[in-house]
Amino acid sequence: MFVIVSDLHLNDKTTGSPLDSGAFQIFAERLHETAIRASWRAGGNYRPIERLDLVLLGDVLDLTGTLHWASGDVRPWHDSSSPGVSDAVASIVDNILARNSEACDVLRAISTDGAIRIPPATQDGQPAYDAEGVPVAVRTVYMVGNHDWLLHLPGTRYDTIRQKVTHRLGLANIYSAPFPHDPYESDELLATMRRHRVFARHGDIFDPINFSEDRDSASLGDAIVIELITRFTLEIEQHLGADLPPSVLNGLRELDHIRPILLAPVWIEGLLERSNVKPAVRKEIKRTWDRLADEFLQLSLVQDQDSWSPFDIVDGLERALKFSKRLSLGWAGKVTSWLHSLRGAESGSYFQHALAEQDFRNRRARNIVYGHTHHAEAIPLDASYADGYVLNQMYFNSGTWRRVLDQTRWTSSEHEFIPTESLSILSFFFGDERGGRPFESWTGMLATVSDSATHRVDAGRAPHASEQPLSASRVPVRAPHFRRSSAPSRSPTRETY
Repeated sequence: MFVIVSDLHLNDKTTGSPLDSGAFQIFAERLHETAIRASWRAGGNYRPIERLDLVLLGDVLDLTGTLHWASGDVRPWHDSSSPGVSDAVASIVDNILARNSEACDVLRAISTDGAIRIPPATQDGQPAYDAEGVPVAVRTVYMVGNHDWLLHLPGTRYDTIRQKVTHRLGLANIYSAPFPHDPYESDELLATMRRHRVFARHGDIFDPINFSEDRDSASLGDAIVIELITRFTLEIEQHLGADLPPSVLNGLRELDHIRPILLAPVWIEGLLERSNVKPAVRKEIKRTWDRLADEFLQLSLVQDQDSWSPFDIVDGLERALKFSKRLSLGWAGKVTSWLHSLRGAESGSYFQHALAEQDFRNRRARNIVYGHTHHAEAIPLDASYADGYVLNQMYFNSGTWRRVLDQTRWTSSEHEFIPTESLSILSFFFGDERGGRPFESWTGMLATVSDSATHRVDAGRAPHASEQPLSASRVPVRAPHFRRSSAPSRSPTRETY
């Protein structure tokens, strides 16, 4: 059995909404239940699985979403071999592990304390629920993404940091080597994936904002989070906090949850529209954002992008980020379309990149998995036939374990976002596990309570039916919507899971 989760974004709780530790208890319960289901074999008998491979597919620890960087002079894009950068990373990691101790305890128990125990089998191939459970060997491997890429850096200083992470989370990684970013960086990891016919990566390599051709280097996304999102929130709270209602301050703390992150100014615009903020204060908020955006755009990290990118990155970022450059209509749509064009895609889904993976093309992998986008997906890629066998190939996105603010689809309300909290788990089965089924995905989504979303002072839009009389529908009801079938009725059957 092979399980993938990603984008947990455990942070030091100085920015954004922290992940509730109860999510990890749910995760442990789901692993236990799935391991039992996987032990039911294709022939209908029960035989306990002996091994579970768990991959943490990047952005597990959030090393950029913290006040630590903004409060000092050191940045992730400075010389990574300098003591200043490694000391900052060490301090951030220590704080994350300390402030998420319950979550870490659960992950470590899963891998090292035999927390996943399932019933043994009776002689007639049934689960012996009354007997003591047998432990399932769990090997947990950490792969890095764009928020924890600093754990990919070589060197003894980073080995020490990785040792703490490995011990605290119960990882199977070798801490004296960089945590892998690409499956080809670890022979054991690649062999595990191929045994399960899965190929997985974080997916940040397809995002020019969060990957700069080298995973040992900082990206534009790092600078956006540190120099713009974090600094903006700090400055507003320090200089204008007394003039703002709590709903606005709470809303500004949610900026890092916007997806895509470049829609942050659109969220700010909507937040101010919905709140009782004086016009002069609104203007000052926007001026502060534009000033910090200008400082961000002047960073050498940003200016250097145009030297290698076929796109005019700096001009595009300026149009996307600054209030003074925004379009009167369709600002959010233009930004989103530009981001898609950077990736050469037509939508926010990464399935098109999966079609180019070597392990998909040569049919070595049945399933391609990415994370990064924070939106769980399951998309059929191809059904091929050879030698009397069928190979169904799928693309999955492993979603996230954090809050996401998504823009609504109603075209005239581009400033509106709806927050949700998600928890996604992907499971892949080997051979006759799970009755011969190849995979199982599970996603839980919880609506959030937010003052900035529920209390409004703007007029908003009138209900569509506000001026219409109450009456029965005049739309005729006819076939094929309620077509009668001439086939004989059958008693419904139910599949047992």
